[in-house]
Amino acid sequence: MQTKRICLWSGPRNVSTALMYAFAQRRDTQVVDEPLYAHYLHRTDRAGAHPGTAEVMASMSTDGEEVIRKVILGPCEKPVLFMKQMAHHLIYIDLGFLRETLNVFLIRDPREMLPSLMKVIGVPTLADTGLKTQHDLLLDLRATGQSPPVLDARLLLEDPSGVLCRLCERLGLRFEPEMLSWSVGGCPADGVWAKYWYANVHRSTGFAPYRPKSEPFPMELEDILEECLIYYEVLRKDAICTDRGPSC
Repeated sequence: MQTKRICLWSGPRNVSTALMYAFAQRRDTQVVDEPLYAHYLHRTDRAGAHPGTAEVMASMSTDGEEVIRKVILGPCEKPVLFMKQMAHHLIYIDLGFLRETLNVFLIRDPREMLPSLMKVIGVPTLADTGLKTQHDLLLDLRATGQSPPVLDARLLLEDPSGVLCRLCERLGLRFEPEMLSWSVGGCPADGVWAKYWYANVHRSTGFAPYRPKSEPFPMELEDILEECLIYYEVLRKDAICTDRGPSC
């Protein structure tokens, strides 16, 4: 049996955990939560900004090449392997494995993402958001002939069934309505970092309706916002949308 290997390349605070939970409801799918996280923490100078760093590094391999060999391209008991990945985890690593995976991008308006991220790690850098990495990676993959789907968090929340149906079609999968709901309390695939990052999704039973931010945008994030918008606006042009989406 040949496994269909899906890498979701997201940034933090982009509704990526909810999307992982959606795929976890599929009978044909095994999900993996951020397999390169410990590798990233081991190789970056940003480890001190992340809560639970020691726990994360003790829970999984810090060797990115080993993770690729044993997890990303390793044995899988089901026809589909869905891996929630953070784009900024792709440092000091051979990206050749991307030729063997189906790659999906998940983005979120930085005007909404940045304040949420700041609550966990403090004032982020552009690298922390993963947006430039997503932008550059998308261009590189297209140059190799791939056509990766791009999802925007707002459009996903506004029409989960429509966007997921189109995503499944692009991935050669049958959409399953079970993807739209899950049990409260978390997923067995959650990484040990879930207690620091996943509080909202643990209280959920499905995709929460989209609600725009009501709080004023933090002044200390204005400079990083300008940088992020450059890459976000390019990426969002290709986001999967339905008739219910505002930019269709």
